[in-house]
Amino acid sequence: MGTPEFAVPTLERIVAAGHEVVSVITQPDRPKGRTQAMTPSPVKTCALLHGLAVFQPERVRRPDAVAAIAALQPDAMVVVGYGQIIPQSVIDLAPLGIINVHASLLPKLRGAAPIQWAIARGETVTGVTTMRIDAGLDTGDILLRAIMPIGNDETAIELSPKLAVLGAGLLIQTLDALADGSIVPQKQDDAQATLAPILKKKDGRIDWLRPAREIHNQVRGLQPWPGATTNFRGSALRIWLTRVAAETHDAAAGRLLREPNGMLVACGAGTALELLEVQMEGRKRMSAEAFANGHRVLDNEFLGELPN
Repeated sequence: MGTPEFAVPTLERIVAAGHEVVSVITQPDRPKGRTQAMTPSPVKTCALLHGLAVFQPERVRRPDAVAAIAALQPDAMVVVGYGQIIPQSVIDLAPLGIINVHASLLPKLRGAAPIQWAIARGETVTGVTTMRIDAGLDTGDILLRAIMPIGNDETAIELSPKLAVLGAGLLIQTLDALADGSIVPQKQDDAQATLAPILKKKDGRIDWLRPAREIHNQVRGLQPWPGATTNFRGSALRIWLTRVAAETHDAAAGRLLREPNGMLVACGAGTALELLEVQMEGRKRMSAEAFANGHRVLDNEFLGELPN
């Protein structure tokens, strides 16, 4: 059971390992792009390439969907980013349970966006966890975990495929260990839990009063959506790529500081952030140097709300 690109490596590894995949369950085709053409999920595309049966219920909790899954008589089920809450009526169908590949070291970062929030919150280490799904939100028993460092400037777009591959390998280890009975499931310590809720557009708004490092983490973490955004001359400006500057400043937060080959922005606590790639609303993504030259950006202009 899976839908996004993140789930594809797991399906590929299950097939390569020789497990019998009796069905692939994914979200229904959805309209996409300017033409709104009905488009299959990445997992469906992968399944069809392997000649696997595909089931796309609008709601997996409906009795007809539950009955169809029960008729498959699965030994185990695997869930990676399926996109629907799995009801208890489905959880109870597989003797070995439903194994979820979650992109964090549970109980940290339970929820829909663990990769993005790990980076946005400045974590330096993350990983993947396989767990048995229960009725809660990522609260099931932990089966196996694997750790991966996060680079200082790594973005969510760069980290996600690495974790997908790591999770795929961990899932195969988990299936093998469940089959031979060598796994001892571990209860999660709820006291150590943190949340990684679904992202909202407001999460991308930059507060220049925060230190440069925190804003840098926000920029690289909230990709590809909602992105880190601010205001420039009354229009939205998306910040794609940044670097924490070595320089310190006493300028007001949000003030632009022109450099010979680009721009710095004064941030909180006397720090500064170097802009590397930006995108004006309705325009193409470009280097900060090209943006500054093209818009004739002046030293002492401001990003965000003007100070009082």
